[in-house]
Amino acid sequence: MDTTIKSLGPCEITSPLRHVGGGVEVNFRKDQERVLFSHTLDRDDGPQVDTTQFSFEAAGPRENIFFNPSRTTAAIVTCGGLCPGLNDMIRGIVTQLHYRYAVTKVFGFRYGYEGLIPRYGHTPMLLKPESVSQIHNFGGTILGSSRGPQKIGEMVDLLEEMNIDLFFVVGGDGTLRGAAEISAECERRGLKKAVIGIPKTIDNDIMYLDKSFGFETAFAHAVQAVKCGYVEATGAVNGIGLIRLMGRDSGFISCYAALAGGNVDFVLIPEVPFTLEGERGLLEALRYKLAKKKHAVIVVSEGAGQDLMTSDGGADASGNKKHGDIGMFLKEKIGAFFKERRFECNLKYFDPSYIIRSVPANAQDNVYCSQLAQHAVHAAMAGKTAMLVGRWHGAFVHLPIALATQGRRKVDPQSELWHSVLESTGQPARML
Repeated sequence: MDTTIKSLGPCEITSPLRHVGGGVEVNFRKDQERVLFSHTLDRDDGPQVDTTQFSFEAAGPRENIFFNPSRTTAAIVTCGGLCPGLNDMIRGIVTQLHYRYAVTKVFGFRYGYEGLIPRYGHTPMLLKPESVSQIHNFGGTILGSSRGPQKIGEMVDLLEEMNIDLFFVVGGDGTLRGAAEISAECERRGLKKAVIGIPKTIDNDIMYLDKSFGFETAFAHAVQAVKCGYVEATGAVNGIGLIRLMGRDSGFISCYAALAGGNVDFVLIPEVPFTLEGERGLLEALRYKLAKKKHAVIVVSEGAGQDLMTSDGGADASGNKKHGDIGMFLKEKIGAFFKERRFECNLKYFDPSYIIRSVPANAQDNVYCSQLAQHAVHAAMAGKTAMLVGRWHGAFVHLPIALATQGRRKVDPQSELWHSVLESTGQPARML
């Protein structure tokens, strides 16, 4: 796998992040500094680490940069579904550009990629530090967002017309693939424009990243729903708390919310198939749990159990397959199962999906977003392009967009995370 980061050309301008007071103010990085993909050694390995293995370019400020700050214009766009931390990211990029590099012309394109298509009539916003100073206290994005692709040529036409040098794209895998195409079109036209991606998804499913911003906040709020589900379950005869959480293809939110919330009996995620019927199915396991504990709590990811439903919801504007509503499906199946057996149960259903993605970022995500924004600006000023910033094994790195979007990160059923879930819930390892 190629982890080489594209560059617009040689960096011949001294960075304004200068040495002061006889000491070094900034820990400048070199392109040769790498972060290894694997941070563990097998038992039979010797003490020497093979530095030729798969590795990523370390993020951070460069002593020499490509763009002249006084002549540089930047722009930001936010795309796809909402996520905690979007405003933090906008604020971080604007303040880093303004105060650290003295780049004062920063635009924000409104409503995602639509903002780069003139016929939609979304006038770009001029972003200043004073206009973004408090936006991190609010959820959502001041720029608005949208789903779906737009014509690459038209978007690059606007970037060229507005003389945008640095283009920061905040979004999920579809958005990032669009950013890679924009970068490729700029290269085809011979335009020196840095296109930097900042991955955004509360599902935490970006390849080769420890976590995506907003995930900490999302699962922290999901925990509250899980705790409410437990309270409702224990407050009724044979009570069942059923909580549906976001997780289209990856069950990280459900796993972490269940572990943090405690008192969860079943976690159902897309990566681990299950059946409803039969002595090894979910319904019989649930009946046994109620007979034993008199209550039960179930956490299910939105993408779990799709093979059990026959409805085809088509696709959304971004091309993502629309899943059937596994929460309502389970609610109906559980109710019918116990009614047929004349077994009293009281089920309460929770779906906090849009609540957990619309809230302001918490303190941990505040910090993470600030660091991602800083590293994104450093990379852009150094002329990096067609790449994204992220964190791997606790170190910030540069990744080619093409590498990060070649698949989705998923919960490994053999991983320590899933084994922790099984130990916490006590659910059968297989319900097939």
